[in-house]
Amino acid sequence: MRELSLHILDIVENSVKANATLIQVDIEVKNGYLYITVVDNGKGMSEEFLAKVVDPFTTTRTTRKVGLGIPLIKQAAEVAEGEFSITSKLGEGTTVKTSYKLDSIDRVPLGDVPETITTLLYPNIEFVWRYAVNGEEFIFDTREVKEELQGVPIDSPEILVFLKSLLKENIDSINGGIII
Repeated sequence: MRELSLHILDIVENSVKANATLIQVDIEVKNGYLYITVVDNGKGMSEEFLAKVVDPFTTTRTTRKVGLGIPLIKQAAEVAEGEFSITSKLGEGTTVKTSYKLDSIDRVPLGDVPETITTLLYPNIEFVWRYAVNGEEFIFDTREVKEELQGVPIDSPEILVFLKSLLKENIDSINGGIII
């Protein structure tokens, strides 16, 4: 994938398919590294499945026999002088952690985070997105947004346009003109 935000999209879609009701995404830049963590409260994975989840021929899909999301994000982290880890407990959820050396020539760009976030706004799933760069942070919590919307669906087109603009403004402000 050409952008890390697309990897985030894929991992979060896995969380959605695992029936998660709360998904937390943490994107942080500090000490010369970009860290991405996705935590969900979905159905989790058995120890046996977890042990082989980085194999591209391991998938829960029934439409095809290949699952590339986890192997590709692992590869993206490792070629960018970073690390990958995944933990999961059946019935409790899954955590995927990756890191990428910022100045690695092999690190793909972060990409369009506001687009990724607004693509993943589902009315029945709560999201907490934390975006931090060198101590400055912005937290986007759909529970707070939904409360402010007073019943207006979070995925309605006019709300999505507003939220994408809000997210872009805050992320650009925290980035301070730097493209991550």
